[in-house]
Amino acid sequence: MFELSQTFSFDAAHTLKRHVSPEEAAGSRRIHGHTYTAEVTVRGERQPESGMVVDLAVLREVLAEIRSQLDHHFLDEVAGLGAPTLENLSVFIHDHVQRRIPQVSSVAVSRAAGDRCVYRPQA
Repeated sequence: MFELSQTFSFDAAHTLKRHVSPEEAAGSRRIHGHTYTAEVTVRGERQPESGMVVDLAVLREVLAEIRSQLDHHFLDEVAGLGAPTLENLSVFIHDHVQRRIPQVSSVAVSRAAGDRCVYRPQA
């Protein structure tokens, strides 16, 4: 079994409604931005004819399509994302990749501040 990963970064703004201290909640409600990094992992066996699990050029193309939907966008307005949390970003990216590459096994999204979320759907 093999795992292949590719990463991409994007900058985006968002707001969040949180139930934390008033100071923290106020900062989250204001429009603010982050630099995000997403790591997409595919898992599987090599195809006998190609020797690859997935052609990395195809994965790169899919990730470029997703990046174009997120980079320099206001995440609150991205259709299908929901609340722009790390969790929802992970599921959003996973679901988009899975439409073309069913071998996607996990998506990790992190922010420059050190926060990270990993989504591994149950098989």
